[in-house]
Amino acid sequence: MGAVDKDVGARTVALEDVAPIPLPNGSWSRMLLTGDTVEGIVSSLGYSVFTPGTVTGMVSHEVEEVAFVTAGRGELRMDDGVAVPFAAGQAVHIAPHRWHAVANTGDDDVVMIFGFPHPGYPPTERRGQ
Repeated sequence: MGAVDKDVGARTVALEDVAPIPLPNGSWSRMLLTGDTVEGIVSSLGYSVFTPGTVTGMVSHEVEEVAFVTAGRGELRMDDGVAVPFAAGQAVHIAPHRWHAVANTGDDDVVMIFGFPHPGYPPTERRGQ
């Protein structure tokens, strides 16, 4: 794991030090800052790569999700049929208990940094996975 000094009150966690969570079509996520990597943390931070053509299964988190898109473009597909487009340089907010899927609609990888007000990946319902 990254550099740690409890007296300093700061920690780093390298992307390569956290195991990937496989997603469809060769895509993946990594939960970087969680209760497993930072003692006492109350929120979490992750990093995802969605390859072109990827559409994830629908999920609904118990808490809100925030994200920042660093590369690519795509859309959030909501369960009411609404598609919310996003692109590099945009922040995304998803309210708690809202069913959504991530779709990469472009030709390049979508890279997204995301977080939750929860010390890990929050309790989540899943459809179609």
